[in-house]
Amino acid sequence: MTQDLSKHLPLIAIIRGVTPDTCLDVAKVLIEAGFTMIEVPLNSPNALDSIRKLVQAYGDDYLIGAGTVTNIELAQQVIDTGAKLVVTPNCNAEVIKMSVDAGCATFPGVVTPTEAFTALQAGATGIKLFPISMVGVDGLKALKSVLPKNTLCYPVGGIDPTIESMQPFVAAGASGFGLGSSLYKPTMSLAEIKQNAEDFVYNFRKCN
Repeated sequence: MTQDLSKHLPLIAIIRGVTPDTCLDVAKVLIEAGFTMIEVPLNSPNALDSIRKLVQAYGDDYLIGAGTVTNIELAQQVIDTGAKLVVTPNCNAEVIKMSVDAGCATFPGVVTPTEAFTALQAGATGIKLFPISMVGVDGLKALKSVLPKNTLCYPVGGIDPTIESMQPFVAAGASGFGLGSSLYKPTMSLAEIKQNAEDFVYNFRKCN
């Protein structure tokens, strides 16, 4: 079963470093701002506990899941939490197939056309262009010119909550973004996270 992303805002909140004690408060702020996809990277403290909590609270209506899912053992642990979102920094066909078969929206990390086609062949929901600094706007344009027309492409890495940062990628064919430290850092107050989240949602909508 493939996840239908049509009803989701195509921005993935990457809350690296969140803890089980803070994850619900952070997610509430993000969801109130309009986010519907939230990723807890597995290199966060007790990440699986945070994911379980978020799935329990929000998993029926939102896509909650994990990032930094680099192998099938980790993928299985994530799937066992009830997560419905799997994001990886690498292109591992086994991880992609396992995640898609479990009904998860799956965004593997790619840089090259070879990786992108491998990911799509394995059933990926879309591709995460990471790090986007290596691909750039011109690289995204070139990639989009050869990929299947409706391929979802999400640049990740160094995107700021401004039209100036997002617009060139949207114009080049980006479907959405994965947003990390410019949206959330563990040191930020909830008020700061709220402001960043609202700015991202507002300015992303202005780009479309």
